[in-house]
Amino acid sequence: MFPAYKHEAFTDFTVEENRKAMEEALKQVKATFGKHYNLLVGSEQITTEEKIVSINPSNKEEVIGSVSKANQEIAEKAIETAYQAFQTWQYTDPVERANILVRAAAIVRRRKYEFSATLVAEAGKPWKEADADIAEGIDFMEYYARQMIELKQGKNVQSRPGEHNRYFYIPTGVAVTIPPWNFAFAIMVGTTVAPLVTGNTVLLKPASTTPVVAAKFVEVLQKAGIPEGVINFIPGSGAEVGDYLVDHPKTSLITFTGSRDVGTRLYSRAAKVQQNQNHLKRVIVEMGGKDTVIVDKDADIDIAVDAIVTSAFGFSGQKCSAGSRAVIHDDVYDEVLDKVVKRTNELTVGEPTTKDIYMGPVIDQAAYDKITDYIEIGKQEGRLVAGGEGDDSKGYFIKPTIIADVDVEARIMQEEIFGPVVAFAKAKDFDHALEIANNSEYGLTGAVITNNRAHINKATMEFHVGNLYFNRNCTGAIVGYQPFGGFKMSGTDSKAGGPDYLALHMQAKTVSESF
Repeated sequence: MFPAYKHEAFTDFTVEENRKAMEEALKQVKATFGKHYNLLVGSEQITTEEKIVSINPSNKEEVIGSVSKANQEIAEKAIETAYQAFQTWQYTDPVERANILVRAAAIVRRRKYEFSATLVAEAGKPWKEADADIAEGIDFMEYYARQMIELKQGKNVQSRPGEHNRYFYIPTGVAVTIPPWNFAFAIMVGTTVAPLVTGNTVLLKPASTTPVVAAKFVEVLQKAGIPEGVINFIPGSGAEVGDYLVDHPKTSLITFTGSRDVGTRLYSRAAKVQQNQNHLKRVIVEMGGKDTVIVDKDADIDIAVDAIVTSAFGFSGQKCSAGSRAVIHDDVYDEVLDKVVKRTNELTVGEPTTKDIYMGPVIDQAAYDKITDYIEIGKQEGRLVAGGEGDDSKGYFIKPTIIADVDVEARIMQEEIFGPVVAFAKAKDFDHALEIANNSEYGLTGAVITNNRAHINKATMEFHVGNLYFNRNCTGAIVGYQPFGGFKMSGTDSKAGGPDYLALHMQAKTVSESF
């Protein structure tokens, strides 16, 4: 029905035509700074006095835009609207639901530079990272549309003479989507369209630091033909609106990506059965990571250096998959460390207005303060060999930082920093390296750089993470290629962008007919 799924290509900004197109998009987006975006409940655009203001983290004097801020009264109205829309949306042909995603993907593809430029401004993403973020969002729409077409057939079960049996999936109801700011387009899109295409209606509460790109995407869904009430846009505070949505007896599915503390709290709240609630809620939570790059003694050193730098400092380390721990075999520790320090000191840091900036700002003042506090802790726990400085006078910039010779139980080896900081620790042998890698409460991603096949086989079974990579960095999972999700306190291992993901948003039903 649709052409076979193909991963959306990344943009090559060394091509002059592409560079100029991005520069023009940045100008066009800047011309829209300060625009206001309304809430959407059903077909009603709602303006409230209280606003959420989006600030450029590269230049905190610039206001990207504002969105109206929902309260509990509006949240209640949105829930009722979504609940009513579900009564018809759940019976809409899955092919038509999938077609909406395909049309939305086509719209975003035509406006790819605009959306990328929006992420540069609102999230402080360098061009390459912004482009990959938008490409991943397109991938989610294209992939989940095709997955829904497969899933609508159900699964084969046995029938007997005089009996016909069927096994298929039905939607769960009203879904609450609470995405993060770090992949402000990709994860926001993926966690919104997955419940939509499976027949659920959605209450989208975007991250408060990146609401503008979410507002723009809701407009795309409307242009793609989403019926009234199926998508509702209700930015608001977590304490007032987020908890209300999670607790409400008429919400059936909670999908959250963010910190461990918030994720575990939402998981607990959703488990409580409220008055007049007649179902148990489905919960998908993807939380943090404290991810390790292991370098074996026979590793290709150049690959190891590239893997560590890319894993640690891509998007200023603001990824749950970021490699914030480098565990190096003692025999090659000094060589790897020296080369990583050299490469790190060559990285460009600044406002990502050109393609040449490798690292932009961190997202806001709270993140800046938290990361710089951890750097001070790291100076006490190890040896500062690169970076360690920040400047928040104009934007929230922190130099890529390396702390060497760290004890495996040190705080900067155990706690998620979510910034451009990597800790180096020595391992006496490969078994010791695996032991260190597994000593975290998280289990999201990991990388092993080795040419030893026995060690690859051992790590495959014993490195306890949801996404394990050999001889490459530990970030950058691609939809349909590396389904993404983690173990332990990294979440429910939902494997976004994989063949099992959509079924998590549905209920299996068995129908047996005798004749």
